[in-house]
Amino acid sequence: MSNVPALDPYTPEHGNRGYQVESYFLDLTYRVSSNRLAGTATIEIRPDEPLRRVLLDLTGLTVTKVLIDGAPAKKFDLKSGKLSIVSATSLQPDRLSALQISYKGNPKPQRSPWGPLGWEELTDGALVASQPTGASSWFPCNDHPSSKASYRFQITSDSPYTVLANGALISRRVGGSLTTWLYEQREPMASYLATIHISQAPRVILGERPISQTAVVPTTIRPKFDRDFARQSEMITLFERRFGAYPFASGYHVIITSDPLEIPLESQGLSTFGANHVTGHSTYDQLIAHELAHQWFGNSVGVASWQHIWLNEGFACYCEWLWSEQAGRQTADALAHHHHRLLRQLRQDFVIADPGPELMFDDRLYKRGALALHALRRQFGDGPFFDLLREWADRYRHSIAKTSDFVALAADRCGDSAVSLLNAWLNERALPRLGP
Repeated sequence: MSNVPALDPYTPEHGNRGYQVESYFLDLTYRVSSNRLAGTATIEIRPDEPLRRVLLDLTGLTVTKVLIDGAPAKKFDLKSGKLSIVSATSLQPDRLSALQISYKGNPKPQRSPWGPLGWEELTDGALVASQPTGASSWFPCNDHPSSKASYRFQITSDSPYTVLANGALISRRVGGSLTTWLYEQREPMASYLATIHISQAPRVILGERPISQTAVVPTTIRPKFDRDFARQSEMITLFERRFGAYPFASGYHVIITSDPLEIPLESQGLSTFGANHVTGHSTYDQLIAHELAHQWFGNSVGVASWQHIWLNEGFACYCEWLWSEQAGRQTADALAHHHHRLLRQLRQDFVIADPGPELMFDDRLYKRGALALHALRRQFGDGPFFDLLREWADRYRHSIAKTSDFVALAADRCGDSAVSLLNAWLNERALPRLGP
């Protein structure tokens, strides 16, 4: 059965049916001064049934060569963001087939209803920010949130630059003016979570407990960074206690760009913050907790389609409140009542279990999703509530899930009253009462 059962109605121009992607190997060379990318993507796929034509998402670049299991493709064509590859022989579901695609160009963000997405030039370097549909701006892929695969990244760039990608750093080879970095992301990852960051900031080790932590931080703001991120290990300890072990063997990595960013960005195993998010006064403590929480909710437990994004954002928002409680600031209950009062003053014109593409990143979805979780906690108590979240993170670890999966698990663990409670918060427009 395909890991992409249907095109996502929120992003119908992205994602492809008929096969599963098992792995990507991206062998890339990037020159910073010219913003020139040349790459070969080796993609292992398993067809759902005998297959002659494979579609992949790729935008703004030029394909120069395609091989299938080492032999030239019968035909390939790139048009309107779709790379069509026709095989000379039928690809069979009982074996993996390797697509080797050579491509090049000047990558750039792609226009979307949510703004520019994908590969972005920085003042001195580059960054990838793909959620939800920007992955095709820098490599051919099946750009659907439920399509998870393992990844290897081999990135060659100018030697003064530090390159960071998802996964563990396997090797770093300096060859004159160029350095080649090899990263391996073994746990399955959705394409929108794949990222690269290239800058002249140094890579530093933050610690090994409770997990390995590194960062890429411009030297000029390192003292402020050290103060702002001093409690990150405590956050990890809290989330591990509540949700189970950190999901990725390669640890957790933080990127601070020299440029300002509008919002932080989560990717699998790492998070990216702009220089404007580092103040030295813990101004954005809640954002540090939010992006970290996505490693459990959004990256390990992924969504079957974008309709279910509250499972990412509502959970991460609630983790902000949990951290505030742990840090001795406002309790989750106080924050819940505060945001409930604010929501009562706003329009109630969508349901968070199916918000529609226009509102999938609306802050009301984030806060109402967190409130739905807090309502469960208030009704059933801390023990059953945190047992539920821990089982949720464990049952769907490195997998995908839907809202109905969470409701079913809540019903199984807390009873039918949990279904009625969640239905009011997730499937009705009117804002439920939170209680005293």
